[in-house]
Amino acid sequence: MSSVEPFGVYLHIPFCASKCDYCAFATWTDRAHLVESYLDALSTEITRAVESGLPVATTVFVGGGTPTLVPAERLAEVIGSIPVADDAEVTVECNPDDVTAEMLRSFRDGGVNRVSIGVQSMSAHVLTSLGRTHDRDNVARAVDAVREVALPTFNLDLIYGAAAESIDDWTATVEEALALDPPHISAYGLTVEPGTALASEPERHPDDDDQADKYEIVDERLAADGLVNYEVSNWARPGHESAHNFLYWRQQDYRGFGCAAHSHDSGRRWWNVRTPDRYIDMIGRDESVEASSETLDADARLFERRQLLLRTRDGIPSNSFTPATLELLDGLVEPHPNRPDHVVLTRGGRLMANEISMRFA
Repeated sequence: MSSVEPFGVYLHIPFCASKCDYCAFATWTDRAHLVESYLDALSTEITRAVESGLPVATTVFVGGGTPTLVPAERLAEVIGSIPVADDAEVTVECNPDDVTAEMLRSFRDGGVNRVSIGVQSMSAHVLTSLGRTHDRDNVARAVDAVREVALPTFNLDLIYGAAAESIDDWTATVEEALALDPPHISAYGLTVEPGTALASEPERHPDDDDQADKYEIVDERLAADGLVNYEVSNWARPGHESAHNFLYWRQQDYRGFGCAAHSHDSGRRWWNVRTPDRYIDMIGRDESVEASSETLDADARLFERRQLLLRTRDGIPSNSFTPATLELLDGLVEPHPNRPDHVVLTRGGRLMANEISMRFA
């Protein structure tokens, strides 16, 4: 990577065609009329930040929402206005139904070199149960388009644990995803977020034991295919790990642009106003769009740093735990293979990462 100090930029695109049942993000399905003015406001916010000394970005991530719902050329212009290091990683989240080679060429011209494709499941009835509307067959078409335009790398995003998903369904999803030969896969256990459609239907809530079984399946199968687990929910072929992910996990600094976007600078976190309407209006009036903030003290930062790094293959110093606790955690943590003074989670430990972090010294 670049010798430039790591710094991330996140762009939030809040528009969606429909709301997934599990989604609690700041997204809207009835604001398509705001797309052009929102992109204008996003450009303005970025320009003002650059004029105020925005650091050169080593990673950029465009998420949402559904970034592929907005005009690709316009989004590429916005991305291209961000000062980036020569070898910066620049990622756009993509809905497989929207992806075309022409779209990806526009992204590439804006500096994009990585996309993350929202697959979730390769089973039509599981997608329906999640409130997803994309056609599973378009996943392969999207991957073909990525290869046609020669983007250097991409991710397939999966979710396991839907009530409608059997073990066989999940196994088939993993196998079909691997058949596309992805350099990176993210696989997340379905979580129930307050205020979502899923939250209001307890009969559809995921089962912990079922999710544990499915995690073991994906980890075993991906490892056998050469994808290495480098964070609890992320696997990659060597050299294809997400630099943007690592930036978050290492508590490095980043700036978020757009409504509801979060930023971090040396322990201070702040976030923008939530709705696109208010965001556009405040940018137009040259007002700060910061909604609120928090500053972590040294103890809180240390706890969070340990909690995040524990989930990664970096591991954490052994003295993060008392000797007695380490003994109790035998089988859940183990010595780091290359750093004798560090420990990392075992596969079983990855399933209990949050609980283990509660035992820090």
